[in-house]
Amino acid sequence: MKTNADALVLLLAGGIGSRLNLLVGHRAKPAVPFGGLYRIIDFSLSNVMNSGLRKVGVLTQYKPLSLMAHIGGGEAWDFTGRTRGVKILPPRTGEKDSDWYQGTADAIRQNIDFIQNNPADQVVILSGDHIYRMDFDAMLSYHQHKQADITIGMMVVPKSQIHQFGAGIVDKENRIIDWEEKPKEPKTNLASMGIYIFDTRYLLETLARDKQENDFGMHIIPRAIEENRVFAYPFYGYWRDVGTIQSYWETNMDLIREDSELSPEEWEIQPNPEYGDRPMDRAGSRFTAASSVRSSLVAAGCVIEGRVENSVLSPGVIVKKGAVVSNSVIFDDVIIGQDARVDHAICDKRVYIGDGAVVGNSDNMTIANRDYPDHLYTGITLIGKEARIPDQAGIGRNCIINFGFQEKDFNGSLQLGDGESA
Repeated sequence: MKTNADALVLLLAGGIGSRLNLLVGHRAKPAVPFGGLYRIIDFSLSNVMNSGLRKVGVLTQYKPLSLMAHIGGGEAWDFTGRTRGVKILPPRTGEKDSDWYQGTADAIRQNIDFIQNNPADQVVILSGDHIYRMDFDAMLSYHQHKQADITIGMMVVPKSQIHQFGAGIVDKENRIIDWEEKPKEPKTNLASMGIYIFDTRYLLETLARDKQENDFGMHIIPRAIEENRVFAYPFYGYWRDVGTIQSYWETNMDLIREDSELSPEEWEIQPNPEYGDRPMDRAGSRFTAASSVRSSLVAAGCVIEGRVENSVLSPGVIVKKGAVVSNSVIFDDVIIGQDARVDHAICDKRVYIGDGAVVGNSDNMTIANRDYPDHLYTGITLIGKEARIPDQAGIGRNCIINFGFQEKDFNGSLQLGDGESA
C-alpha cells in the first residue's frame, strides 16, 4: 500500500539568483550561508526529511559544485538506505544558451526520465531558496482529499508585495478560479510560495502537451485552472524568499528578534556538519572580560574581544579589542581588526577588516549603489569573499567590495564613498 512517504520530491536549485550579487558570485543561490550554521537549501531538505518523504531529486544548474558538495549523499538529512535517497540531477546543457533550463516547467520536463524511473502517485515540487518550515505530509493529505490535479502552497502577503509572486483567486472551497502572474494591479493578496503538488499522471501529460510551455506560473497553472482541479493550500507560518540582499539581511535579523517566528533549532533544521569547514568540530567561542555581546547570534569558534550588537556571526569570526560590529551578517573566519567598526554590512568568508577601518562610515543610508541601485539601497555594504580592507580605510554605505579586493585596488585613497564599488 502506497503512503504519502512514497511521493517523489523534485527540488529546484538551479536559479542564478543574481539579485544576491556577490553572494552568488562563487556559489549557487541555495548554497549561500545563512544564520551562522546553515545553507539556504537546508530548510527545504530538512522540511522534506521532517515530513517523512524519502526520495528527492535536486535539479542543479548555475555554479552547482558547492551545492553538490554540500548535499553529498544526503546523509545529513537521512536520505540514505534501500528505500530512500537524494539524487543530484545536473544540468543537461549543450552548446547554446537555449539548452539551459528555460523555466520551472522546462526544468522538470528535462528530467522526466527521473520521474518515470521513480514511480509515485504524486510529485512534490519545491524551490531550494526559501526560509520556512512546512509539513508536506499534511499538504499531500489535503491534495488527496481535494482530488486535485495540482495543489499550490499559498499565503497572504501585503498587496504592495504581490507583484513579486503568482497570485490566485479562490472560491469558498479553496479551488483556484483565476490566476495572475506577478500582477501590477492585483485583485488578491494570496501569493504562491512556489510549492506544488502534482498528480503524477497529470504532470506527465501536461508537460508532454505543449513543449513551449516553460514555466508553471506563466503557462502551466493558468491553463490547468481552466481545465482541471487546482487548489490552494493555505499556509499561515513563517516563510521568506531570500532572493534579494535586503530580504536576506532582514531574514538573518529575524533570527535575533525576540518576537520573530523564525527558529531553525525548534524547527529541526539540519545543516551538513561534514561539509566545508566542519563547524560542528570547532571549539566553543571565547569572550574576553572586555567584550560585549547584545542581541546577537555567535556561532562556535569565534573570539570576541570587542563589541557585537544585533549581528549574526558564523564560525571562526574574530572581533579584536575595541572593534564594534553592529547590524551585520558575518560569514566564516572573518577577522575584524582592532578598533575597527562594521555597521550594516554583509561580509563573505575570510574577509579581513584592518585595524581602525570603518565599514559604514556615513550617516546617509539612501545613496543607492551606482552599479546596482536595485540591489543595495538601504545602507547595507557588501564585502566579497577574501577581500582585505586595509588599516584606517573608510567604506561608505551601499558599497560593493569585490572578491579578493586588496589595498592596491584603491585609487590613491583609502576612502570609498557612499554607493561606490571597488
